[in-house]
Amino acid sequence: MTQQEPVNGFAVAVVREDGRWRCSRMDSSALSELDAAITELRQLRSTGAVFGLLAVDDEFFIILRPVPGGVALLLSDAAAALDYDIAADVLDLLRVDPPDEEDNELWPEGDLGVLTDLGMPAHELQIIVDEVDLYPDEQLQMIAQRIGFIDEFTKLLDTIQA
Repeated sequence: MTQQEPVNGFAVAVVREDGRWRCSRMDSSALSELDAAITELRQLRSTGAVFGLLAVDDEFFIILRPVPGGVALLLSDAAAALDYDIAADVLDLLRVDPPDEEDNELWPEGDLGVLTDLGMPAHELQIIVDEVDLYPDEQLQMIAQRIGFIDEFTKLLDTIQA
C-alpha cells in the first residue's frame, strides 16, 4: 500500500446502553490498523449496541461492529483499498478482491445492513454512501442523525476537530 504517513480523520466508538447513546474517541491507531479498532471496540463490553465509525482522510468511512464470531464491516469506497492499508484490511477480512486500478467507480463493500437493528435500514445506508459529494464526516453525521445519537456525536466531533 502507498499510504505510510499518519492518517488524518477520526475514529469514534458508539455505545447504546440503558437506552442512552454514548460516543467516545478511539485511539488514533484505529485509523490505520483494523485489528486495533476491532480490539478497542471489543474491550468496551456492553449489554447494548457497540460499533465504530471511522472517517479516513476525507476519503472514505468504515463502520465496524463486533458480532459473535467476528465483526460486521462496511467500507464506503472499495477503491480506497488501493491507497490505504486499513481499507485493504477490510477487504481482506471480507474476502473480497480489491478493484482494478483503472476502475473509476465508487461502490461500498461489506454489510449495508450493519446498523439495521438500530434504525438504519440497508437501503438508507446505501443512499448515504451514494452521496459522493459529501465528506465522510458528513455522511457519518447523517447516520448519527437517523439513528438518534447526533447530539453526542457532534459534541465529540467538536472536541476532536478543535
